[in-house]
Amino acid sequence: MSKAKQLKEIIARRQAVPVPGAGNALSARVIEDLGFEIVYLTGAGLANTSLGVPDIGLTTLTEVVMATGNIADAVDLPIIVDADTGFGNPLNMVRTIRSLERAGAAGIQIEDQVFPKKCGHFSGKGVVPLTEMLDKLKAALDTRIDQDIQIIARTDAAAIEGLDRAIERAQAFAEIGADMTFVEAPRSFEELAKITRSIITPQVANIVFGGKTPDPGRQRFTEMGFSLVLYANAALQASVRAHYEVLGALKRDGSLDAVADRLATFDERQRVVSKHVWDALEDRYTGKEAKVGAAE
Repeated sequence: MSKAKQLKEIIARRQAVPVPGAGNALSARVIEDLGFEIVYLTGAGLANTSLGVPDIGLTTLTEVVMATGNIADAVDLPIIVDADTGFGNPLNMVRTIRSLERAGAAGIQIEDQVFPKKCGHFSGKGVVPLTEMLDKLKAALDTRIDQDIQIIARTDAAAIEGLDRAIERAQAFAEIGADMTFVEAPRSFEELAKITRSIITPQVANIVFGGKTPDPGRQRFTEMGFSLVLYANAALQASVRAHYEVLGALKRDGSLDAVADRLATFDERQRVVSKHVWDALEDRYTGKEAKVGAAE
């Protein structure tokens, strides 16, 4: 079964499947190793980890495509890719969808913010006219070759025009064929429940630790009818804290003794990047197996 088909079937279950975010292939490997069903290439995570900049629209399509390909090579999970605004007008959207499909995306998320976009939990956002977003969404839907690739249409209008207008936008996205809609940054459990009551299309919620949307937990999200719940930056935020704790101790003490229990062992690190697989390949092509084959 293709990764896109797998993602489509997971979404159809409407069981509030948790989807951790990864900004790079190593995080994706950990997500897979822990048994999650989907990995989310987070735009914020990519900007923060690769460029050291905030999520304010500074990444390029080329960088997102490269990260998608790296993750697709590293894990055997469906990948949802945060494609921001599609990097331009409907023609840019055509190129975005073509490029991400080739790179291995199973789902592609696009949004209606004014470019350059901002993190959905930042202030000062703006949204484009609905007609402009619908044109880009039509371009995305028409461009995908594999019809199982999930086009996820996000609106940030709740912070600007109110939840009801955001729901109206999401309904319009669904009416022209979006596979899934995403109303960003609702502020209460009541608003979350209103979204799924109002829109028939499968829904995704986004939980940012310290952000605007409360987390009722998976059971309640399932009862509300959500299909996916993104935890886009949980691993990133944990990583930042760990960097400061471990490297801070090294700076203070001149050794890692005080934080040894905070570190993966050497063997654990090699296992998560599948060094044993590469060792076997080395043996096959340049080591014992190759020599045995030559002798025969």
